[in-house]
Amino acid sequence: MPDFFLARPWPGVAVWCILYISDFVLTVTCARLYKRGVADKIVFEGSFELNPFFQRDIDSLSFVSPRFLATLVLNATLLVIIWALEYDSLPDFYAFVLGASICLQLAVHVRHLRNLFLFRAMRDTEVIRGRIEYTRPLILRMSSVEFLAFSGLYGVLFVFTKSWFVLGGTFACFLTAGKHWWLARKHVARKPS
Repeated sequence: MPDFFLARPWPGVAVWCILYISDFVLTVTCARLYKRGVADKIVFEGSFELNPFFQRDIDSLSFVSPRFLATLVLNATLLVIIWALEYDSLPDFYAFVLGASICLQLAVHVRHLRNLFLFRAMRDTEVIRGRIEYTRPLILRMSSVEFLAFSGLYGVLFVFTKSWFVLGGTFACFLTAGKHWWLARKHVARKPS
């Protein structure tokens, strides 16, 4: 990884902030498209947002969220603190954390771009025929499998690059896959038999 992103915290933090803001904007945009017509053809049980922490904010369809802004500032500050504390002694640790943050966002953006393409294409009423309903546990399991695939992809890249940045992405996607699988199991356990 170029020293440009590791020698000082600002370039990496700026890239992460841009991706994080873009993630939120794309989530709200796709949620709005979903509510405006996609929901007639594809039904997602529960909130459009998978992360319980942001479900209320996304369900409101507002681009302004104090919770999002607080999370943005907190995570950016943590990245700067980790760089300041670890860069001289453990520069690979900062690369790992930065990679976890950025690579996870890149995986999320692939999903957003797919949804944006699909939801916009659905304005033409002939591209999708019929109606499909996804249960919450299935949505979470599908998400888990997708993040596991990204983890595998990043893992293969790590084998060839030996990059701590890529290893961070592998770890973050693997943890997110596990979290979504756990949320699916938790949801199934809550449902009455």
